[in-house]
Amino acid sequence: MVRFTLSLVIFSLAILLSGCSITKGQDIPPNQNQNTSQSETKSNLSLTQVKITKIVDGDTLDVILKGTTERVRLIGVDTPETVKPNHPVEPYGREASNFTKKELSDKTVFLELDAGERDRYGRLLAYIWLEEPIEITDGEIRKKLFNAHLLLNGYAQLLTIPPNVKYVDQFTLYQREAREAKRGLWGLSGQQEPQQNKETETGPKGETIKGNINSKGEKIYHVPGGQYYEQTNPEAWFFSEEEAQTAGFRASKK
Repeated sequence: MVRFTLSLVIFSLAILLSGCSITKGQDIPPNQNQNTSQSETKSNLSLTQVKITKIVDGDTLDVILKGTTERVRLIGVDTPETVKPNHPVEPYGREASNFTKKELSDKTVFLELDAGERDRYGRLLAYIWLEEPIEITDGEIRKKLFNAHLLLNGYAQLLTIPPNVKYVDQFTLYQREAREAKRGLWGLSGQQEPQQNKETETGPKGETIKGNINSKGEKIYHVPGGQYYEQTNPEAWFFSEEEAQTAGFRASKK
């Protein structure tokens, strides 16, 4: 009798433990591993979601950030002027402004800042992501980063102002693609470097040092008086040699 009772207890325990094991297995969601993998590939960017309230021109806009209206200047791009006081509307300026209005008006987007947060006018300097990127790849930048869209479609030229140079390599490539394909402002008759003052040889903001990338991919900057300065079509402008070096450019050997 004792032996029978002991056997019955052991059998009951075995059934109970088996049931617990099955229950635990059923609690695991079938796609748990898939969700974990997707989370791990998410970008580690520090992004701030904002609502766009006004488009000023092709590269400047207003957003609501923490309950306050902030004016944002896009990093790395310079569209032709349309609203600068005492300054005529520049060729392809209207088209660039209309493109930005079409793509961004009343949209909710993500801001990414770089090393320098504001310019001398107090504007917030930022990259605008249309969607949160999964990871930072060339494909994601081309598809989701609006600054890149302006360059790829020929609505802006590259404007590199250190220390905000995070995507300068990609932006340089995108401008070159647009220029070679004669997209947008690059298709204008006689257009070489928009907004470049040929008389004073200065960049859009008064810079005097030219940055160029040669066919070998070497980043070289040229200072006024240099042998190749006048014949160089800049892909970036700098105020100082230090800024150029920070952006990864080296001095011309001549």
